[in-house]
Amino acid sequence: MALTQRLVSLAVLLLFSACLATGDTVVFWGRNKYEGSLREACDNSHYTTVVISFLSAFGHGTYKLDISGHPVSAVGEDIKYCQSKGKSVLLAIGGQGGEYSLPSSKAATELHDYLWNTYLRGNGANRPFGDAVVDGIDFFIDQGATEHYDEVARLLYEHNKPNVCRATVCVMLTATARCGFPDQRLEAALDTGLFNRIHVKLFGDGRCPKAQRRATFERWAAAYPGRVLVGVVASQDADAEAYIAPESLYNELLQYFNKLPNFGGVMIWNRYYDKLTNYSARAHL
Repeated sequence: MALTQRLVSLAVLLLFSACLATGDTVVFWGRNKYEGSLREACDNSHYTTVVISFLSAFGHGTYKLDISGHPVSAVGEDIKYCQSKGKSVLLAIGGQGGEYSLPSSKAATELHDYLWNTYLRGNGANRPFGDAVVDGIDFFIDQGATEHYDEVARLLYEHNKPNVCRATVCVMLTATARCGFPDQRLEAALDTGLFNRIHVKLFGDGRCPKAQRRATFERWAAAYPGRVLVGVVASQDADAEAYIAPESLYNELLQYFNKLPNFGGVMIWNRYYDKLTNYSARAHL
């Protein structure tokens, strides 16, 4: 009997792990200088995508990359290393600061030009990451007015046309949205239908009470045909109210979300907290 029970327990554990292993695991990097290098993040077998955060100032002729004191000179080679391991590397624009907005269509065009020539496949003279090319742009628009982000998305997506792009996808477009549906700051951009995936943050703004998490996420998944990922914090220190223990993530959310046809996986905020808590491993992501 004891052997039978052990075999049953093992089968349940394997099934549990398999259920959690579906989809991508996305992590945000660049929010704490003690999180380790980008290269070290990409050595974590659980992550499939790493998002460099943030390009925190734009829209008024000034651009600023804020990666929390990490040496920028090392990032380019680390990007290439990550990509050699089959991991995607994105650059997030926006963040929680207030140094960005797009006051006009002209500002949207200028942001596109800057992103293309500085971080993507353009030929800008001043490239912080050297000849390394990020795989795409994440729209993490938490502040400011809502206008013109749809224009940026359309301009970036133009590079994916077959007669322009020789790769499968030259610019991946993702968005990190607030839980409350819809996210007004991203609504027009997402309605273009050009985004590969959406990371829905079930944390951070007080608009996602536990009783509404499932229903809210399902609204996001129903509204957009692209892949939709659930965003969680890796530590109570990040957001104690929104925190879901890794051992509870499957029971509370993933067993339901896995049934959605466009469920895309899990987004973790962030690398620093995940390094401290080992959340992604404990949740079998």
